[in-house]
Amino acid sequence: FAELVLETWDLHCDRNGQEHRTADMGCKQLVVRRGQPFTITLRFSGRGYEEGVDKLAFNVATGPCPNETSGTSSHFVMTDCPEESCWSAVIQQQDGESLSVSLCSPPNACVGRYSMTLETCTDYQGSSFQIGDFILLFNPWHPEDTVFVRDENERHEYVLSQHGLIYQGTCDYIFPIPWNFGQFEEEVLAICLYLLDINPKHLRDQNRDCSRRNDPVYIGRVVSAMVNCNDRDRGVLFGRWDNRYEDGTSPMAWIGSVDILKRWKKFGCQPVKYGQCWVFAAVACTVMRCLGVPSRVVTNYNSAHDTNANLTIDRYINEKGEHKVSKDSIWNFHCWVESWMARPDLAGDYDGWQALDPTPQEKSEGVFCCGPAPVKAIKEGDMQLKYDIPFIFAEVNADVVDWLVQADGMEKQSIQSSHVGKYISTKSVGRDSREDITHNYKYPEGSEEERAVFEKAKRQKKSIGEEDEGLHLRIKVSEGANKGSDFDVFAVVNNNTDEERVCRVTLCARATSYNGTVGPQCGLTDPVDIDIEPRAEKRVPLRILYEEYRDKLTQDNLIKVVALLNDHQTGDVLLAVRDIYVENPKIKIRILGEPMQNRKLVAEISLVNPLAVPLNGCVFVVEGTGLTDGHFVKELEEPLEPQAEAKFRMDLMPRLSGLQKLLVDFESDQLTGVKGYRNVIIAPQPM
Repeated sequence: FAELVLETWDLHCDRNGQEHRTADMGCKQLVVRRGQPFTITLRFSGRGYEEGVDKLAFNVATGPCPNETSGTSSHFVMTDCPEESCWSAVIQQQDGESLSVSLCSPPNACVGRYSMTLETCTDYQGSSFQIGDFILLFNPWHPEDTVFVRDENERHEYVLSQHGLIYQGTCDYIFPIPWNFGQFEEEVLAICLYLLDINPKHLRDQNRDCSRRNDPVYIGRVVSAMVNCNDRDRGVLFGRWDNRYEDGTSPMAWIGSVDILKRWKKFGCQPVKYGQCWVFAAVACTVMRCLGVPSRVVTNYNSAHDTNANLTIDRYINEKGEHKVSKDSIWNFHCWVESWMARPDLAGDYDGWQALDPTPQEKSEGVFCCGPAPVKAIKEGDMQLKYDIPFIFAEVNADVVDWLVQADGMEKQSIQSSHVGKYISTKSVGRDSREDITHNYKYPEGSEEERAVFEKAKRQKKSIGEEDEGLHLRIKVSEGANKGSDFDVFAVVNNNTDEERVCRVTLCARATSYNGTVGPQCGLTDPVDIDIEPRAEKRVPLRILYEEYRDKLTQDNLIKVVALLNDHQTGDVLLAVRDIYVENPKIKIRILGEPMQNRKLVAEISLVNPLAVPLNGCVFVVEGTGLTDGHFVKELEEPLEPQAEAKFRMDLMPRLSGLQKLLVDFESDQLTGVKGYRNVIIAPQPM
C-alpha cells in the first residue's frame, strides 16, 4: 500500500461552534468545550483510509512546554469507542477519500489554546501533519465538568448572556446600571487567553501554570489578581476613588468590558484608567464567562472593609456630624463576582457559588486578589478554609459601633446599632429584575443560627439590640431628590414611652463617595430643642439646596445626612445616618422600524438638561453586543442649554437574533455617569 497522505482537512468551525455554543465568538477558529465530542473531516490524496492497514493517531498539546505527565499533551490512537477519562478519536463515517472523525477531550482537560497533529503509519512508513489550532473551554453542560450547572436557564444567563445589570445606589435606593459583558465579541477570547499567559505564576513556571488550567479554582484566583494592577503585574485596570479622572476615563463612564479589555491589549498591557469595584467585578465576570465558568456580579449594600480583622467597625462622629478618618470603612455598596464550581480541594460540601473579588483591597498570599471563597463557608463561618473567607465574612457580618465625640473630647457610644451586609443583590435569571441572595451569605439577623455562626467565628456578637421603649431616630427624604433641584430631608423622632420627652436634634449633610469617604458640608441646622408628647412623632427639617451641593457632589451623586439626638432625661445619644442618592435625568431610547437580524434599524436617543446651567462637553456613548460595531460616540458641537433636549438618531445592524440590549452613557463637564438602556428583541432572519 502507498503511504497515506493528508491533502486537506476541515475543522467544521461553524458546525462545531453551534454544537458547543461558541459560534457567537466571532473568531475564525475552532472553539470547543471539554468533555464534548467535535467532528473534523480528513481528506487523503490518492487513496482512502484502509482499516487494518493504516494506523492513525493524534497529538494535542497546550502551553510552551507540553508533556503528558502534566496533562498538557496527549497522544491517542483511533479507537472504536470513545474513552471518557482521556482524549479519544473515533471514526464516524468514510466516504471514499474523506474520513469524518469524532474527537473528544476528558471533562477535566486543561483549558487553553491547543495545537493538533495527525500521525499516519502504513507498512512502517509514517508521516506527521499539522492540522491547526483549536481552543478548549470549560463546559457547564457536562455533568463531569467541575463547572457543571444543572439548569439550562442558569447556563444561558451565567455563561451565554452577553449583557446584564449591576446594582448600585444605597440600601435605601437600589438601582441597576446596564453592562455589556461582551464575552463573545471579536478578540475577547484571545485577550482572555493572553491574560492567562502573562500572569506572574505563568512567567515563574510555565509548565506548572498550564497544567493547573484544568481547575476553575486556580483560574479564578489568577483572574482575580490580573484584573487589578496593584502588584505591578501588567493587570487590566487601575483603581481610583478620589474623583480625579482627567488623565483617563471616569469609572462611572464605562458601560461594558470589551472596550477596557481591547484598550489594555492594544496599549501593551498598560493598566486602563480607571476602575472601581463594579468595573473590576464586571471585567472579571466577562473573562470567567468567556472561559466557560458560570459567573455573575453581586452587590453587597453597607459593605464593611475591616482592615484589622476584628469584625468590628468603629465610626467616630463629632457634634456637627463630621466623621473622623478611620482605616476601617463602610462602603454604600461593594461588588464582587460569584463563579460556580466544585471544590474537590476542600473536605465537605462547598461546591456551588464561590466569591471572587478582583478589587484591590487586601493582599492574599502576598498578592492583591481575593477568593474563590465558598459562599456556603461564609454563611457557616468556616474561617479557616481557602480562600480569604474572614475578609468576605466581615464584609457581610461586621458590627458597626458609632461613637459621638463631644466638644470636650469625651466619647459616647450611640445606643442604636447599624448593620452591614444588606440586600445582597444580583440580576435575576432571564429577567431584568433584582434577585436578593442575602440568605446565601448569612442567616436572618438575630436568629439562633446567626448567633451560632458567630460562636464558630470565635467571637460574640457585641451589637446592642434596639429597644422598643425610649426614643427612636430615623432620616426621611422628600420626593424629588433630583440633580438640579432643592429637596428636603427630615429627622423623624418617635417617643415610644408614656411620658413627655425633651431632646435636642441636629442635622448635617455632606457630600460623600460610595466607598465611605466624606467630603464638604452642603447643609446644617442649628441645634433644635423639641418636646415630644407620649407615643408621638416629630420631624425636624433640613432643606438641601442645589446651589450648596452643586460643586461639592462627587460623581457618585451621594449626600450623607447625619442626625444627632441628645435625650435630656437619660443623657443617651442617638445617631441616624443615611446616604441619599441624587438622581440623574433619564435617557430616552426609541427603536424605529421592525427589529430583524441583518436588517438596518434606527435608534433615537434623547436627554433633557435638568440643570440651571448649560452642559459643556456633552458626549453620548452607545454600544450593544450584536447591535453595534464596537461603540458609537456622538459629541454635541454646542453646549446643551438648561431644559433643552439633545436628540440624535443612529443606524443599528443587528447581527444576532433574540433579546439584545442597547446601552447608552452620557457624560458632560457638569453631569456625569448618566445611563440608559433599551431591550430589543431581534427576529431571526427568514430562511
